[in-house]
Amino acid sequence: MNTNKKPIVAIVGRPNVGKSALFNKLTGKRISIVEDTPGVTRDRIYCDADWNGRAFTVIDTGGIEPRTDDLILKSMREQANTAIELADVIVFVVDLKSGLTSNDSDVASMLLKSGKQVILCVNKVDAIGNIPLEFYEFYELGLGEPYPVSAIHGSGTGDLLDKIIEILPENDEEEQDESDVIKVAVIGKPNVGKSSIVNKFLGEERVIVTNIPGTTRDSIDQYFENQYGKYVFIDTAGIRRQNKINDNVERYSVLRAKAAVDRADVCLLLIDAEEGPTAHDERIAGIAHEAGKASIIVINKWDLIEKDNSTTKQFTDKIKAAFAYMSYAPEAFVSAKTGQRIPKIFEMINSVYNESSKRITTGALNDVLSEAVARSQPPSDKGKRLKIYYMTQTGTKPPVFVLFVNDAELFHFSYQRYLENRLRETFGFAGTPIRFVIKNRSKGDV
Repeated sequence: MNTNKKPIVAIVGRPNVGKSALFNKLTGKRISIVEDTPGVTRDRIYCDADWNGRAFTVIDTGGIEPRTDDLILKSMREQANTAIELADVIVFVVDLKSGLTSNDSDVASMLLKSGKQVILCVNKVDAIGNIPLEFYEFYELGLGEPYPVSAIHGSGTGDLLDKIIEILPENDEEEQDESDVIKVAVIGKPNVGKSSIVNKFLGEERVIVTNIPGTTRDSIDQYFENQYGKYVFIDTAGIRRQNKINDNVERYSVLRAKAAVDRADVCLLLIDAEEGPTAHDERIAGIAHEAGKASIIVINKWDLIEKDNSTTKQFTDKIKAAFAYMSYAPEAFVSAKTGQRIPKIFEMINSVYNESSKRITTGALNDVLSEAVARSQPPSDKGKRLKIYYMTQTGTKPPVFVLFVNDAELFHFSYQRYLENRLRETFGFAGTPIRFVIKNRSKGDV
């Protein structure tokens, strides 16, 4: 089963060696960046990046203190372990100025046991010229040739990125006959019933079930067929509350959700009906939205809610307000415990997947465009009015539309939203985001 994903690079090390500074440098303006999902975390823990045409995800981690009883430091160590499990390549950062420490040796032993590809990065080599003698003691860690870097000044980071690209696993480009298999990520914060709903799918709806090794140890891929079709469910169930440091737990549930979303065609965002939508739910939903994935908002534990004639509408209004940026996503009120409305989910998955895969002819698109422009003129600025020459679809999952115009800076977001609404009114696209690419028309364009 083909489960393509972006390779993951984790930056680890003990506290105060400059991991976050290196993260910021590696994911700065010197490489192409896909912006972080809005509001995902206060502390930026991951970012998608591209170096020399290779896309990958960089994870920042809390510092590892191998021997500590401090609750926060123990939590940081656990989270670093999570990042190591997720990673394809690990950048182990040490500090030239403090020298080789026993904690560095302990972390190196832990990394060697992981069996992962490890690059040793010696940070704070800030002086220009010959490498100081202290640099060479880090060879004792047994991790191969160290890479000297100054995260503050940026020196050495190009060589480090080149090495990362060199040892990243090749993307699995082999296309298997999966055109009729829909990959579904079940995402949500801890304890909303992700495993329960997958178990309900598998236990009551299955015809064929086969375990498929996931790309990480924290996700489980389940392939099965039923009367509705063929599916792979990606369950991110490996999120456990180790302690009361909820903010850190939530940060890593976001990271796990991202790893699952990258491989999915459709996302099921689970919401706890008793708790209602929360800020953390919004963060996780933002990952699916920014990734361009077809999505369904699934309100679980609906059987526990006392209801009257207005209950569903009131809850739907809360959902619409919390997830205003993905108003295209339909809602489903279910109970993983009782099985209430579970079969309906399969029909909705098929529907939003088909909508995200839909292609519209250029002729039909431009008919809608002409009518939309006639109904509401494009914006103008300082006497210059936006002209939209034509529109064509260039991609699916999500649908991507290129519009050629006289001046892209005149294409205000509000008018894009207006055109999106016209497209949805005419062609549907329920359950999927839509992307616009605005281009200035050149002489070579037709």
